[in-house]
Amino acid sequence: KEPGRLTAAEAALLVALPQAPERRRPDRAWGAAKDARARVLERMVNQGVLSSDAIRAALSEPVPSARHGFPALAPHIADHMLSQAPEVVRHDLTLEVALQRKLEQLAADAVRGLSEHLSVAIVVADHSTGEVLGSVGSAGYGVTSSRQGFVDMTRAKRSPGSTLKPLVYAMAFDRRLAHPQTLINDRPISFGTYAPQNFDGTFRGELRIAEALRQSLNIPVVLLLEQIGPAHLLSVLKRAGTHPELPGTQPGLAIALGGVGMSLNDLVQVYAMLGQGGQARPLVWKRHEEVETGEQVLNPTAVWHVGDVLSTLAPPGGAPKRKLAYKTGTSYGHRDAWAVGYDGRHVVGVWLGRPDGTPVPGAFGGALAAPILFEAFQRVKDQIDHLPPPPPDTLIVTTAELPQPLQRFTGRSAVFDTASDAPKLIFPPHGSVLALDDTLPVKVQDGKPPFTWLANGVPVVTGIHRRDTLLPVSSKGFSHVLVIDAEGRASRVEIELR
Repeated sequence: KEPGRLTAAEAALLVALPQAPERRRPDRAWGAAKDARARVLERMVNQGVLSSDAIRAALSEPVPSARHGFPALAPHIADHMLSQAPEVVRHDLTLEVALQRKLEQLAADAVRGLSEHLSVAIVVADHSTGEVLGSVGSAGYGVTSSRQGFVDMTRAKRSPGSTLKPLVYAMAFDRRLAHPQTLINDRPISFGTYAPQNFDGTFRGELRIAEALRQSLNIPVVLLLEQIGPAHLLSVLKRAGTHPELPGTQPGLAIALGGVGMSLNDLVQVYAMLGQGGQARPLVWKRHEEVETGEQVLNPTAVWHVGDVLSTLAPPGGAPKRKLAYKTGTSYGHRDAWAVGYDGRHVVGVWLGRPDGTPVPGAFGGALAAPILFEAFQRVKDQIDHLPPPPPDTLIVTTAELPQPLQRFTGRSAVFDTASDAPKLIFPPHGSVLALDDTLPVKVQDGKPPFTWLANGVPVVTGIHRRDTLLPVSSKGFSHVLVIDAEGRASRVEIELR
């Protein structure tokens, strides 16, 4: 209606009239359409909308006959920003365009040849500023329904597996409970009904804490957390700026082995804090966003020790030979494979699994996620930035040179605990109900013979070297059975005879 404007019908005519051979059109209809278009074009020239040369050039170009996908870079984070502030017309992000393209291609390559249900997520950040330089939420944004590429796995809460173990060790070093050269016993142990096991079901005995971290053993880290307290670990996670989700109301010791919900962004933020010497480093996605300086969560010396140990881990097979401080993790049931690492400037996190949480048999963080981690670092830069030197107060000595309390981990309550080789009355069990007979079979484990056996405070068998014997009993009711070894150490149970 306005000068220089086409009506809707005229515009539709220009779009809908393709440059196709005239013989495919009914002659009369085709001719009428051509005449109508000619009149529209003539009007556009007369009103100065287009020049004659522009119209001739446009008519010489073929009309597209197929729909092409719209270019989409960092679609997950774009969706998130729009959902957070739909009224904002422009969002200036910290992402680096060239790196983002490389990471999205890496994610697509990483799942090629794997199950069609697997996806991958990658996050790269500069831990000196907290700026997120690359964020890939899936292997392909909606490419196939089986991969569920529309799900942003950088924000999904999953079990982090063993990736929180370095944080527990850093807390133990910070609290002077241990040192990397402290000896710790990897042995069968239980905490009430909770009896953690190592991933391979075996035990290594006494070894240095640095080696326990390198081998990602479960029992040593649970022993340390039992002294620290799982609530304190949860507090450190929150102080680092993350948002952990507990499966219940109270944190338990299993939190050290992945018994808490964490996102990939959360883990990258935790490792950014480690890369910054224990200072919290909130992640930033928007340019020029003012972020308060994070608090000092852990002692720089304790954090340096952890980074020093993690940097001695060999790269996965076939990966570029780079000295990164990194840790892998595999959640329960092989649902999630993780790898998170840092150097002196950048931190990278990788998740691989199924978005729907279905187990992936044979999926391990070291085998699947770690190679992607090293490939991602290679796309960030050609050479890594070296980790910082140790702080001035760092104690770098052998086990024998450590202060006596740090040479062997025993725990603060060890002085009140029963020695591991003390006698243990293993039959009859405490609180058991047995049928009355002339004799009561008993058995002791550990302790040093000869043994003395008492029933209700009266010695009934003395000077015996055997670990099992028969005690004479004659009355019903509750009875106390006590065994004393050659060093005066005792074990006692209460039973009922009927």
